[in-house]
Amino acid sequence: MAKKEPVTQAIRELRAHKVPFEGYPYDYEDGGGTAQFSRLFEIDEHAVIKTLIMEDDRNKPLVVLMHGDRQVSTKALARAIGAKSVRPCEPRTADRHSGYQIGGTSPFGTRARMPVYCQQSIVELERIWINGGKRGYIIALAPADLVKVLQPTLVDIEA
Repeated sequence: MAKKEPVTQAIRELRAHKVPFEGYPYDYEDGGGTAQFSRLFEIDEHAVIKTLIMEDDRNKPLVVLMHGDRQVSTKALARAIGAKSVRPCEPRTADRHSGYQIGGTSPFGTRARMPVYCQQSIVELERIWINGGKRGYIIALAPADLVKVLQPTLVDIEA
């Protein structure tokens, strides 16, 4: 039996912007991350985008988008945004800023408006898969639509 597709804040925001997307519900495994989804749907993990909530040295939150098979260089990110340092938020802090639960964080429809920084090579992909705002729910869309809705700053922050 197919899982029912959720209506999350992320989905509401995409629909408000008339963005076409496909939903991919799956059985979430704690700690499975982008590798689990990639394996289940036989999609290159490079095209599965992780959404990270980080904060700068002044505790200002920000959203960072990175390829699932790559890591963020926090030093490169700090340089790119003119901060002394950047670090991942503690899970409870990230949940509070985003309005989502870790493992279900989407860059769309976040509780607080935060600047979005996107690894520049993501927009060169034909299609991306990214969290739809709930654990066990990924959506596929065109990178151009992600740019249209989020208006991210494109950066080269791959470690």
